[in-house]
Amino acid sequence: MLRQILSKVSRKSSKHSESRDGGHTLYSNAPTYSKSGELGTSKSGNVISSVPAGSFVSDVGKSNGNKNAKGVNLKLNGFVASSSYEALPGFRDVPNSEKQSLLVRKLNLCCVIFDFTDPTKHLKEKEIKRQTLLEVVDYVTSANGKFSETVMQEGIKMVSANLFRSFSPQPRENKVVDGFDLEEEEPSMDPAWPHLQIVYEFLLRFVASPETDAKLAKRYVDHSFILKLLDLFDSEDPREREYLKTILHRTYGKFMVHRPFIRKAINNIFYSFIFEAEKHNGVSELLEILGSIINGFALPLKEEHKLFLVRALIPLHKPKYLAMYHQQLSYCITQFVEKDCKLADTVIRGLLKYWPVTNSSKEVLFLSELEEVLEATQPSEFQRCMVPLFRQIAHCLNSSHFQVAERALFLWNNDHIENLIKQNRKVLLPIMFSALEKNARNHWNQAVHSLTLNVRKIFYDLDPELFNECLEEFKEDESKEDEVKARREATWKRLEEVAAKKASSNEPVLVRGRAPLRTASR
Repeated sequence: MLRQILSKVSRKSSKHSESRDGGHTLYSNAPTYSKSGELGTSKSGNVISSVPAGSFVSDVGKSNGNKNAKGVNLKLNGFVASSSYEALPGFRDVPNSEKQSLLVRKLNLCCVIFDFTDPTKHLKEKEIKRQTLLEVVDYVTSANGKFSETVMQEGIKMVSANLFRSFSPQPRENKVVDGFDLEEEEPSMDPAWPHLQIVYEFLLRFVASPETDAKLAKRYVDHSFILKLLDLFDSEDPREREYLKTILHRTYGKFMVHRPFIRKAINNIFYSFIFEAEKHNGVSELLEILGSIINGFALPLKEEHKLFLVRALIPLHKPKYLAMYHQQLSYCITQFVEKDCKLADTVIRGLLKYWPVTNSSKEVLFLSELEEVLEATQPSEFQRCMVPLFRQIAHCLNSSHFQVAERALFLWNNDHIENLIKQNRKVLLPIMFSALEKNARNHWNQAVHSLTLNVRKIFYDLDPELFNECLEEFKEDESKEDEVKARREATWKRLEEVAAKKASSNEPVLVRGRAPLRTASR
């Protein structure tokens, strides 16, 4: 009798343990966080899991036999068993001592990835996950106790599973080759944004929360995590890049140990963009973050920061699509000059190096940035670069594109720049006088013509003697040009006459110049 009772009790306990083991099967598809952060893609495309191939199936196969392993694999990849994905109880329904444990379970539940390319699939499960993500965000926002290491680990695992993915390639290279205007291109929106947005919100609240211990969290928000976060800046979705910008900035502020690595990683993105790909969607957002970082640089500037200016920021003027990020780039450049006025010469010479030759819209952007830089330039630094600078400005004054000429003449509307020019007029007026005089006589645009006359009047009122000297020199040069032009026309006329006389014969024609031959001096 006693043996029968004991055998019944043992059967019940074994059944109970089997049911408990089955209750945890839901979380076995959750991706495990690793430093590599690789996510496996299922053949069906509905659920993506980072579980190593065969790990979950082999465990089940050992206990149930090889026949059942195939069926379980299909359920894992396709996620057809909707009954196994159920909502967990709310945080209000459990005591405070169990809330962090429930948070871990909810984070594991949110590691399952759904296919949003088909809006008719898994509607119930998608809504359960969305509500669970919202509950997790609310909990992290209102938490009043330090997060445990397990919560941090599971949180980063969930974020990695949802966010770190490869983007579908866009036919952007062809658009660059064909001259397609990327500024007017409609951005592609990620169909999974209803879930992605809440995951980004969770990561933002988690990083910004005072309950997140930076010393503990840096084990999981490591270099690998930051690199994969930076890779996401190439997303086509502007909403995603906006979240990434805020999150990376908060991460830079919270994790001081990662600051040099973040700056170096951004440098590498810029190098690739400038010298290799010439395409990246997140350059403007990264520059916006850097603008805030540069603003906080301590003085005197480190050599590392100056090298970043010379090797990354100045060459960013080279790519064709400068207009997409020029506002943020100009702010970063100006911040450096305001921090250290001695960098003005370096910046101006860098602008002259990459000055556009045939792209008038880029030339207008360069002139706008040049005005901001000159406004922060001291007289001593201005004198070091003023000669090559105003040769380029004189070239802009004579541009047939009226916006370029007009923008160059607008420099005289800035009081600081006008004073710099007035102080160095004896050097600068001879350089610019020819361009001003030609504009005043011949430029087709009335606005440019009027602005040129105003600038001429400024110089004349300031130093009439110098103005008249330049005018006399211009007239002499003009007469010499007329003589050269007349000689050239006479030469061509003689050539035509000789050619006409010998048109009937095949004898080659040689026309000797009137200028005497010069013997080389030894």
